[in-house]
Amino acid sequence: MTEMPSLTGHRALPLLDSDVLRTFVTIAESGSFTRAAQQVFRTPSALSMQIKRLEETLGQTLFIREARQVRLTPEGEVLLGYGRRLLKLNEEAVTQFLAPSLEGRVSLGTTDDVGTRILPGVLARFARSHPAVHVDVVVGNSATMLQRLDAGELDLILITAGNPGQESRGEIVHSEPLVWVGREGGVAVQRSPLPVALAHQGCAWRSMALDALDNAGIAYRIAYTCEHSAGQEAAMLADLVVSPYPRSLIRAPLRRIEQDQLPPLGDYQIALVKRSDLSETGDALSGYVVDAFGERHH
Repeated sequence: MTEMPSLTGHRALPLLDSDVLRTFVTIAESGSFTRAAQQVFRTPSALSMQIKRLEETLGQTLFIREARQVRLTPEGEVLLGYGRRLLKLNEEAVTQFLAPSLEGRVSLGTTDDVGTRILPGVLARFARSHPAVHVDVVVGNSATMLQRLDAGELDLILITAGNPGQESRGEIVHSEPLVWVGREGGVAVQRSPLPVALAHQGCAWRSMALDALDNAGIAYRIAYTCEHSAGQEAAMLADLVVSPYPRSLIRAPLRRIEQDQLPPLGDYQIALVKRSDLSETGDALSGYVVDAFGERHH
């Protein structure tokens, strides 16, 4: 922890040391001084001294120490958010100057759901660290993305896992509940047969929704079939239909339909699939994609 001299003569605020922040974040994520010490190759007592000085500097208790674990105080939780962001920014700054310069093109395919929502942040962050790389983004359904990857046209793809007839491939990077959604105050959910908007055949959301309705004995009609979630969203906004939708994408005036009105759908997952001969540039981009999904869970 260092204190910067002030040109005005006033006592300046202390600077948070990256090494101490890394220790703090590691303890918070592992829930143990002992496990954290093993990860950063120091003794638990050395880590304890670092945290004690950090708590004195900030004038706050950061951890509640219990018999078998430590957990964060409310102040510690606030610092954890700042700590992660500061370490990430530090990594970006160092990478800018020290990482080998990557060049060339990389092509990324994604389906039209959660993947498209994380891409702006991913691409902006990647461009800051690797300005000489050109990224081509293609949006389509999972089956098309897999075909294009296998044909060598795409380097890495984000697809919905578990689509009917689709083999299990890649790394699961995101999982969340699929829920029934309609317009706030709308009447579509009260109609019989139930009007639903779905993607085309071969989509996991479609099969999950139809299986749930069939098993619950609910009469329905497929009022709209649309490849893109924006089309389903438009039909819901017009209060013409209800639709299966990822919980994280719900925005007013859309709302989640109460669970006692329609049957549960379960979770859906997104997988990241890479070509076998992925370049160093493509591998770097895949790391940013995985990190972005990880941040959604914090």
